[in-house]
Amino acid sequence: MKTYDIEIQRLKSAKQQNGLISIGVDLVVQPRAARDEAVTSHLHLSVDEARTLLILLKQQITEVDKLQPRSRRSGRC
Repeated sequence: MKTYDIEIQRLKSAKQQNGLISIGVDLVVQPRAARDEAVTSHLHLSVDEARTLLILLKQQITEVDKLQPRSRRSGRC
């Protein structure tokens, strides 16, 4: 399995359509040499980008949640 270091340069957009959230980003993807350790990929982003990503995800999840009937909203009123 190949591993990568992924660095988010800029968040461009977020949209929700047909139950799928799409996020447009500028990325730098660099392959990383595999080791004998557990194989994982890492996503690197600045605090500002992380906050922006969180805000965008919350907005999109709220939009998806509005489409659900009240009885299916995870116990929320």
